[in-house]
Amino acid sequence: MTQQSNRRDFMKASTAALAGATMPYWFTAESNRALGFQSVNDRPILGCIGTGDRWDAVGPNALHLSDCVAVCDVDSDHVDKAHKRVTDAQKSQSREVAKYEDYRKLLDRKDIDVITIVTPDHWHSKIAIDAMRAGKDVYCEKPLTLTIQEGKQIIKVLNETKRVFQVGTQQRSEMNAGPIKNQFLKAVAIARSGRLGKITRVQCAIGGAPTSDEIPVAEVPKNLNWDMWLGQAPMTDYLQGKFGNNKKYPEARTHYEFRWWYEYSGGKMTDWGAHHVDIAMWALGMDNSGPISVEGTAKHPVPYDNGMPTVSNRYNAATSFHVTAKFQDGAELIIRDDTDNGVLIEGTEGRIFVSRGSLKGAPVEELANNPLPEDLLKKLYNGKEPKGGGNAHMENFFNCVKDRGLPVSDVYSHHRAMTTCHLANIAIRLGRKIEWNPETELIVNDKDAAHWIGREQRKGYEIDVSV
Repeated sequence: MTQQSNRRDFMKASTAALAGATMPYWFTAESNRALGFQSVNDRPILGCIGTGDRWDAVGPNALHLSDCVAVCDVDSDHVDKAHKRVTDAQKSQSREVAKYEDYRKLLDRKDIDVITIVTPDHWHSKIAIDAMRAGKDVYCEKPLTLTIQEGKQIIKVLNETKRVFQVGTQQRSEMNAGPIKNQFLKAVAIARSGRLGKITRVQCAIGGAPTSDEIPVAEVPKNLNWDMWLGQAPMTDYLQGKFGNNKKYPEARTHYEFRWWYEYSGGKMTDWGAHHVDIAMWALGMDNSGPISVEGTAKHPVPYDNGMPTVSNRYNAATSFHVTAKFQDGAELIIRDDTDNGVLIEGTEGRIFVSRGSLKGAPVEELANNPLPEDLLKKLYNGKEPKGGGNAHMENFFNCVKDRGLPVSDVYSHHRAMTTCHLANIAIRLGRKIEWNPETELIVNDKDAAHWIGREQRKGYEIDVSV
């Protein structure tokens, strides 16, 4: 079954699944008022897996629309912080909030309907798959996957379980540039409406990654379960230096700094690429397809041998890059670290630039006299009214939990965007052009590179899904 037919059949299958025994108790004929979450008893029951810095935004947004009964993290400091925040937010209720280190204990609870996953990237897929199999609807932060194989595995389980799954690419819902509301959605609508003519090129500027000095081996903090934090990644020493974005864990292999290690992430290519490449693929109409080739150049902060870093105590993700993905229709998608952060969409009849702070170009100015059709924006938003605002993305998820619809940041389109990012990383790590078949979702004409769509997983943390 193709990805496109999967999306097309989702609504039919999901509607049929409404009668199933796995539906949450609050979605019944006798509790229709739950559609407005007007009563505590009507609201979905939430469990939060991963409660670090990023959860400080995701968790409270979910709490506006649900009641949390459990928080989980392999760092006990994170669990304690989240437990206090949830307890304080729900102090008018009598709900008890449990604390867990092992996410599987949270998933075993039958009372939990919905979960948020806000862990490092290398844990997203396994937890999401286990959650869907446990009958939970899922909101997972981006980037959803560490490899192309993981995306295929998630889609297989999603199709089997018919759960509702929103990816945390909030640019599809929430960003407002000054007086312009939903500027990324409007940029895509301008491109998809033909106002730019034939789209020939989209450029995504996402910034580069930092470097580090040699980071010394350090004692694992007592509050951190290092073995479980590593999960599918290889066992290695705990490192911690003196500088970094996370004041408590500077230059470490953990928490915020995991982004700069290919063992746990894809560097800036997936960290910001998950946002801007997603918008680019949407604008190109490639959210159900992909490129036919990807190639480019990059600088890495450590030496590489056959795509693998040869130094283990320094950040290893690419610090700069310029990658070109080519599509069957001749269009190009460029991913680069330089120029202003944002997405430049170029067509035969015009171009626009969109970022988190702006949407500009002659076609944008023309909207004053020739506004976009509202039905187009609604169609792009998977049939729902785009509202914008600071919690719109989470609201879209919970609305879909209620009506079993397809969220605006669905797994199918996100998988395609991440596939482009993963192919870009494979190309720059191996230092050669990668040819891709978007129909079979396989690397072609390169047996060695073909193995890079997945990776070996540490025993005990494997994802048990064959695709």
